[in-house]
Parts: sequence; C-alpha cells; structure tokens
Amino acid sequence: MSEPITYASAGVDVEAGDKAVELMKESVRRAQRPEVLGGLGGFAGMFDASALVGMRSPVLATSTDGVGTKVAVAQAMDRHDTIGQDLVAMVVDDIVVCGAEPLFMTDYIATGSVVPERVAAIVSGIAKGCELAGVALVGGETAEHPGLLEPDEYDVAGAATGVVERDAIIGPQTVRPGDVVLGLASSGLHSNGYSLVRAVLAQAGWSYDREVPELGRALGEELLEPTRIYTLDLLDLIRSDVDVRGLSHVTGGGLAANLARVLPAGTLARVDRASWTPPPIFSLVGSLGQVPRGDLERTLNLGVGFVAVVPPEHADAAIARLAERDLPAWVLGEVHEREGAPVEDGVEVVQGAKGVDGGAVQVVGEHG
Repeated sequence: MSEPITYASAGVDVEAGDKAVELMKESVRRAQRPEVLGGLGGFAGMFDASALVGMRSPVLATSTDGVGTKVAVAQAMDRHDTIGQDLVAMVVDDIVVCGAEPLFMTDYIATGSVVPERVAAIVSGIAKGCELAGVALVGGETAEHPGLLEPDEYDVAGAATGVVERDAIIGPQTVRPGDVVLGLASSGLHSNGYSLVRAVLAQAGWSYDREVPELGRALGEELLEPTRIYTLDLLDLIRSDVDVRGLSHVTGGGLAANLARVLPAGTLARVDRASWTPPPIFSLVGSLGQVPRGDLERTLNLGVGFVAVVPPEHADAAIARLAERDLPAWVLGEVHEREGAPVEDGVEVVQGAKGVDGGAVQVVGEHG
C-alpha cells in the first residue's frame, strides 16, 4: 500500500510560511502610513481613503511590475535583502510619472520552497523601499510552488496605488516646445536588461565574486546595487515652484523610447550624449560583449534613470533642488517642434513605444 500523501510531502510547508510571516513583521511595521488600518495577516490590506474627500477631483493611479531576471543574480549570490527595493522602485516610480503620490503597495513572492529567512530578507528589502518612497506596505502573499520552481528559485511582483488631482496630472499634454529635458542619475543598472548583462558575463566566463578595478568592488555587488527610488525627490520637485511638465521613468526600452512616450505628437526632443558620461558598468558590458551601441541604448539606462521636462527658466532651480536631495541632475537636451527641428541626418529618430504614438527623440553626439 502506498504512503498517504500530505501537503507537506507534496512539497508545501505551511509552518515555514507562518514562520516567514513572523520574521517579516518588524520590517513591514516600519513601512506604514497613518492611513493603514488593521495589521499584517488579514485577507486584504486596508487604507483609509477619507483624505481623498478633501481633494477637488482625485484620480487614482496604479502600476504593477517585477524585477525581471535580476532575481537570478540574487539567487546565485544567495543575497536577498536588496531585490525588494528594486521591486518597489519599478512600481512606485511609474506612478509618480503622472504626478501622482503613491499611497500603498502589495507584493507577491512565488518560490519553489519557503525558506523563512530568505522570504523575510526579500520582504525586508520591500519594506525598506516602501520607507524610501513614503509608501505603505499593506499586504502581500508568499506562494510555494514545488515542481514548478526549483527549491531555491523565486520571483517577485508588486502593485501600488496612488492619487493625483485631475488638473495636476503630468503628461504629454503639459509639455511644450522649448522645454528643457533634464537627466536624473541612476544608481547603476537598476532592474532591466539583466538578460543581456547575464548573457555577456556568461560568455566572458566572469563570476559574480570577481573583483573589478574599474567598478571598485566585486561584480556581483555592482549587479545587485538597488534601483534608485525617485518618488519623494520628484514629489518634492512637483510641489516646489518648479513647473514640472513631463516625467519619464527610464526602464526597458532605454532613454529615447521612454522619453518619446511622454512627449506630445508633433514634437521632437534632441538629446546630447556629450552631456553625461555613463558609469563604468555600462561601458564594461558594452566592451566585454561587443554589444552594439544601439542595443545598449535600447536595453540599459546608461546612467539616466529618470527624465524631467521643465521650462528653460526653471532648469537651474530644478537641478539645484534635486542636488539638495543628493540627486545629480543635468540638462540633456531640448524639446522642439517636429517640423523644422534640428535633426541630424543618418541618426535614428525614435518614435512610438509601448503602444504610445507620441513625440520623437533623437540622441546625438558622443559621451564625454
């Protein structure tokens, strides 16, 4: 007679899941806002939305995302306390693009086997990211998928909700020809393009513990550098005297494609590579894999993690205010009317990305 099959023998450890919840409680407790109702462990996270009653015309904004194959690096290095910040950044910084303040977030972790300490480390990173963004972590789910994922494999995803006054929404409708395009520094690779990066490193035979002089640290440490979270910096800028007319989160697709998404039809932004020097990790990936520049620019942020569009008379004030918050920013280029714009012959003009047929972008020059 065959042995009885239990949930545990099928590969799901309920007790391990309970222990993971206990270990993450303190981290989650730090990632709260006064509007959060209830505690960890409920079927749904609750957020008191009565403050929205005082708004003239509140519009909810929502976003969901993951961190892609960067999780493979975390798993290979058995370091899991940073990937959560990447998750928060990829979600909440999409919301702030329209001028909205992210309010609360939920997460989802799928794993082959629940190791409580590993799950708690992931959630600690999510909680830290929420703290950095001023967002409440109101709930989440950890799912064990034996047979679908290997015991040490996992993936993470999240969703967040924010709010903005209807007449304060930032988008293509607020951008004007003559506006200045500002670049905001990234903290490194952020959380996209890791399939390319990992392929380059695998072909070169470079291990994650390799010390790389031009990086000043081990390769794996560079690859796991958490994604910069721009939310509070940009909300501060929006609420200042600076007229923020456009914002773009530079993720998959690169600088040109993501900037084009937030420009109005009939405009062209000309971006000059000479205005910045990409950090060493980008040139390292490019040279090591002989990656064509076009592929690098369509895949990686190359040191520009976010873009802000402001009137020319506000550019200096915007740069100075961001500098006060330790966020380097500089002038990348300018927005022009498409007709008659100074277009360089033989250089690609990017228009249309992610289903948005907006403005156009041309990247010219050479990096300093």
